[in-house]
Amino acid sequence: STSLQKHKILPRLFVLFQVKNVLFLVKISGDTCSSDDTCSPRLRTLRQCVAGDGSVKLGPGARNQCENAMTALLSTPLHGCQCKRGMKKEKNCLSIYWSLHQSVLHGLNFESLNKREKDERRSGCILCLLLLPESEVTTVNRCLDAAKACNIDETCQKLRTEYVSACIQPSARSGPCNRPKCNKALRKFFDRVPPDYTHELLFCPCTDTACAERRRQTIVPACSYEDKDKPNCLAQLRVCRADYVCRSRWAQFQYDCQPSEKTASGCKQENYGACLLAYTGLIGSTITPNYLDNSTSNVGPWCSCAASGNHREQCNDFLAFFHDNVCLIPPTPFDCGDKHHSREHLTPKI
Repeated sequence: STSLQKHKILPRLFVLFQVKNVLFLVKISGDTCSSDDTCSPRLRTLRQCVAGDGSVKLGPGARNQCENAMTALLSTPLHGCQCKRGMKKEKNCLSIYWSLHQSVLHGLNFESLNKREKDERRSGCILCLLLLPESEVTTVNRCLDAAKACNIDETCQKLRTEYVSACIQPSARSGPCNRPKCNKALRKFFDRVPPDYTHELLFCPCTDTACAERRRQTIVPACSYEDKDKPNCLAQLRVCRADYVCRSRWAQFQYDCQPSEKTASGCKQENYGACLLAYTGLIGSTITPNYLDNSTSNVGPWCSCAASGNHREQCNDFLAFFHDNVCLIPPTPFDCGDKHHSREHLTPKI
């Protein structure tokens, strides 16, 4: 259908990947390979294979060299290496991961083993509270309550204070704020603080403008999100794909929030917890999503499809993955009480 075609924007490489969840567990370090006389040169060769015109740099027989390096590395512990979201050396770990998986052989599985069921189940509890009858929530400001809850938790309060401070501090070079520093602090907050707090802050239900505006301001959009002009979305996506971390977060979001006509919910994975975690994983990147206004469902990156030329449809498809994505629609209160429902791990949606 036309609706589904809108969402078939996965790069050819990503289509071959089977992304299982938002959190990766690291099993080994690239340091082991780097210090090994046999493994190290093979990894360097493979990195050349995936770096732009790498096959040209390798000279005659480049494809064979790439295939031989890949085959050899598949028999080493590197084949099973995985990376934890927010880990200290995440970017370095992902550089090794993508070297192995973005090869001329086109596509080993992009998998991770930890389903983060604990976080998803806890988020499901939050959802049931957020979906109480309206008469039970109109007397309170859930976004204000979320802020208070965060202030009580030491980690949440500390990291929230850090990112707010980083995002409002003027910079001599950058002007009103230091966006890179702000985004780094935001990534740290959403990667390290439990979803009990982050999801409450970002997806608290609102029935009035003041509450909705507080929710929209959660990520300090004046620094982390908005700009004088809106850049082209495809240009922003290219920048994202050039970064190992952003590329991985975008692939994760596409997998976990992929629409489908074959499921009752309209979402292929039917895992709202994983989709929400994948969404928050994009915050602090070049394609950071946020509320475009004070409505609950209107979200997307700060970009436009102007000047897209012949790629206008592709650009619109990118935005539609946010604007019209059924996976970002909240489930009903009925689902909370049904433990055998297909949406076992529920979290509030945007």
